[in-house]
Amino acid sequence: MGRRGGGNKGRPVNGILLLDKPAGLSSNAALQQVKRLYRARKAGHTGNLDPLATGMLPICFGQATKVSAFLLDAAKYYRVTMKLGEQTTTGDAEGEVSATGPADAAVVDRVVGVLDKFHGEIEQIPPMYSALKHKGERLYKLAREGREVERPARRVTIHSLQLIERGADYLSLDVHCSKGTYVRTLVEDLAAAAESCAHVSALRRLGVGPYMDAPMWTLDALETIAVDEGESGLDRLCLSLDSALSEWPEVEVTGDSAYYLRRGNPVLVPRSPAQGWVRLYESAGRFMGMGEILDDGRVAPRRLMSTAGER
Repeated sequence: MGRRGGGNKGRPVNGILLLDKPAGLSSNAALQQVKRLYRARKAGHTGNLDPLATGMLPICFGQATKVSAFLLDAAKYYRVTMKLGEQTTTGDAEGEVSATGPADAAVVDRVVGVLDKFHGEIEQIPPMYSALKHKGERLYKLAREGREVERPARRVTIHSLQLIERGADYLSLDVHCSKGTYVRTLVEDLAAAAESCAHVSALRRLGVGPYMDAPMWTLDALETIAVDEGESGLDRLCLSLDSALSEWPEVEVTGDSAYYLRRGNPVLVPRSPAQGWVRLYESAGRFMGMGEILDDGRVAPRRLMSTAGER
């Protein structure tokens, strides 16, 4: 999970807010503004967006922090504009130009021609300007000191890569990718395959996991609602805890089974899936949390909510 604001101050808020992060603001700074508006006791975000980037930043309040890992692991959807002819130190428009190359219609054609080669599982070398660590130090800190270290390649998956717009020296693409994908690196690798160089000039996250084309709320909109409707208006914008988990099958448990699950004991539930994670609901339709199917077929509690939430 991203950086979190905890402590005993504030009020208990439970749910997931889909924030439309503005450009020029770090993910943590955006989180702190939302947390302040909600006066929430506990909140965290699910995966950094670079300051340059805009778009979906799920904010998990209270009990929702227990399911935040599922959103961190979920696939992401982006719209990226790649500016051809210039590579930068950071891989985006915030860095200094570090290399130049051709940028014309022929290069654009070549990039379009290599898009299919980047579908599926690919290898990426993470950028120096990233939050990954090398011997305990963040890579971006080393990069700011002018140091570059060897980074092992990582395997990521590009589920789809679709051309949206093309110009004389740029392309806009929709990217559906696995967790851990660096879009800045993807842009650089696409340009290199087309015998040029490029950087990210604009990046917007359109969706996270189950939240594709879902309504997002800007900080300005939240400020207005806070003034006009107060905390109750803000709370209505929050999605249920289990909305982040629609990928996993649902298992309904009886009163006795719920009792034992809440005390940490695995239970046998008829007609449960054969394996994997499951969403647990009490018979009244109240969300209990997440469980996992054991080898013997029983359902083991894994991440239960302290207070049940409505389906």
